[in-house]
Amino acid sequence: MRSIVSLLIGLFAVFSTNAVDAQDYPSRPVKIVVPYTPGGIDTVARLVGSRLSDIWKQSVVIENRPGASGVIGVEFVIKSAPDGYTLLMTAGSDLTVTPHVINKATYNPPRDLAAIVVATDSPLIFAAPATAPFNTIGEMIAFSKTQPGGLAFSNPGSGTIHHLTVERFALETGAKILHIAYKGGTPAFAAIAAGEVPVGIASAASAIPFIKSGRVKVVAAATARRIPLGPNWPTIAESGVPGFQASLWTAMAAPVGTPREVIAKINADTNRVLKMPEVRERLASAFIEVVGSTPEELGAKIRDESDRYGKLVKKLNLKFE
Repeated sequence: MRSIVSLLIGLFAVFSTNAVDAQDYPSRPVKIVVPYTPGGIDTVARLVGSRLSDIWKQSVVIENRPGASGVIGVEFVIKSAPDGYTLLMTAGSDLTVTPHVINKATYNPPRDLAAIVVATDSPLIFAAPATAPFNTIGEMIAFSKTQPGGLAFSNPGSGTIHHLTVERFALETGAKILHIAYKGGTPAFAAIAAGEVPVGIASAASAIPFIKSGRVKVVAAATARRIPLGPNWPTIAESGVPGFQASLWTAMAAPVGTPREVIAKINADTNRVLKMPEVRERLASAFIEVVGSTPEELGAKIRDESDRYGKLVKKLNLKFE
């Protein structure tokens, strides 16, 4: 009897501590880890972090921990205390693609991370030099089949979401593709603009200056529907590949075991930040769409995309260091 009472007292203490933690959270500085160098996702994290700091009346520190295609930063967060004071802001691909293609990645996001919120989304496009001998997805596929070895297609690196999106496209359409991997999105897109490759995949944001200059044309966007950024850009889905879409989305997560009440508070406050007009305007100027979600929606998104990319990686037998 005494042991049962002790157990109940212990459980009460745990739940009481969680409730107090959630009610008082945060009572000290919060760290948001970005597994990349400054720029890109880091920009989103700093914008959101600064507004959370205002709401919480606590410092929110952005810590860059790049390396191993994002693996180092993600695993640092996973090994941190599950108390809400170390968070992760990262690319969706780190949660759905990297565990399947990078040998050094030993983590499993659904098992090791607590989902908090989908933050932003940015469309991917297929782009070509203005002089490319095709203008539509159908013409591009037909042209690819005339090229010995396949149509050279630039991407920002092997094993990236860009790479797998093109692999998926080739499987679903029969296009003959030759991957040309560059070290990052900037050189990959510069190769398109310079005419070094006849086509490539890139974020819409990186393409806009070249599109406006007339050096690059958009063949199609990998979006579910046409977007305000390029209302004249056809989607890949409407170009004969039903259901095809892919994008660069970002998300916030925490170590698994972080109290639900703390997760709920971070989610609510981050969604509040994402609805702020100045935040939406800042991100829109960089051609980034604000999203927002519940933890459950992010969890489902991670599981669904991880399953899809896992099957694709297995089918293609892809693995990288």
